[in-house]
Amino acid sequence: MPRQSHTQDGKESRRQFLKTTGALAAGSYLIGRRSARAQQGSKETLAMNGGAKTVTSASAANAAKWPLYGEAEDKAMLELVKNPGYGALGALEDDWKKAFGFPYAKSHCNGTSAITAMFFALGLPPGSEIMVPSSTFFATIVPMRLFGLVPVFVDIHPRTLNFDLEDAKKRLTKNTKAVLPVHWFGLPCEMDHICEWADEKGLIVLEDACHAHGASLKGKAMGNWGRMGAFSFQMSKPLPAIEGGMGVYQNQADYEKATTFGHYEAPATFPESSACRRYGGTGLGMKLRMHPMAAALARCQLKGLKERNAAGAAQVRRLNDRLVQLPGLSEQTYGRKDMDRLYYANNMLFLDEKEAGMSRAACVKALEAEGVAASAYSYRLQHKCTLYSEAQWWHHLPTIPELPGSEQANATAIALPYFTSDVPELVDQYAKAFEKVWAHRKELA
Repeated sequence: MPRQSHTQDGKESRRQFLKTTGALAAGSYLIGRRSARAQQGSKETLAMNGGAKTVTSASAANAAKWPLYGEAEDKAMLELVKNPGYGALGALEDDWKKAFGFPYAKSHCNGTSAITAMFFALGLPPGSEIMVPSSTFFATIVPMRLFGLVPVFVDIHPRTLNFDLEDAKKRLTKNTKAVLPVHWFGLPCEMDHICEWADEKGLIVLEDACHAHGASLKGKAMGNWGRMGAFSFQMSKPLPAIEGGMGVYQNQADYEKATTFGHYEAPATFPESSACRRYGGTGLGMKLRMHPMAAALARCQLKGLKERNAAGAAQVRRLNDRLVQLPGLSEQTYGRKDMDRLYYANNMLFLDEKEAGMSRAACVKALEAEGVAASAYSYRLQHKCTLYSEAQWWHHLPTIPELPGSEQANATAIALPYFTSDVPELVDQYAKAFEKVWAHRKELA
């Protein structure tokens, strides 16, 4: 579900959003009353059968607009036009390291290039395999082939949409050298368990954190669990710079090698002892520099990231605390109190058709009629794409597996928009629309 672009000044709406949602916890005592209302349901006629539509708030039109830029971003862009230069790149890298505790960071033109440089820095021999979920964006996997690396497709858990460690254990091969979990829609993978297993097996841990800017587990930021990680600053992402990316590294050697791959001017600044210093002025063939305007935008957006993430999560909680009380409806979560997630693009729900007593198609159709922007979510699975079945592109062909968890997720997930402004009336109307549909679910069977 793509977000709508929004380049108007969102300063006042953001301020109110952050202020108002901070008080949401104070209303948690109402959940019990709402639960009773959900169980009783409204016996009003469904909108699809001629009844009144539940969602009527005028805020619905703009509730999920993104990105939201304001005076700070305008000022930063104008300053660069008046005084062109690359200073914003180093400043962003310093800001990023300080914000999340990364030892090393390098800006890139996008998340794809950050991932590509990460694979190069690994220095693994051709034919090495990397375990990765099939349910991900192409950029997590396809750049492997440039360095003779081959994916081992791993299933996801159908209720978290994240790397299924138990499935990975069954797919380990003699050529497997690394694991690459993806923190989908801002929900961290269980990196403590993944890292423990990887350590036992002698595997390198990498991270695709392109959805997880500021998410953490046990107080440790995503991107800091693996040896290397990558973030995206594309305009739909939690930290939007229209385009851009960041690679993060736990050791200097990986940082220098990944940087040398795509930043020809950087090696000359490395220590005399660096094995990459001699490539100053040439790099190793690519130019992956982030645009300074994107870096300036990212710096502005980083300043309010923590507050935006917290406010958005609080508003999702206000809605989902009501929705998950409905029979057969659940949300994307591990239920871990030591996990601090954020939300990106969608608020993901899952329907157990048997328990709910209606199909996903019927449910979504009824919700849409009530004014809910719901959709039957289905994400392209990489292992089904043509590229992975053509030998000419790979050191050896990847195994094309059966991935029932990924299929189940695509058959049961319902995507709601992630509201980026404070819309309490709309949240309440969404909850009422769900409760109304559930009260009539026998009619939808």
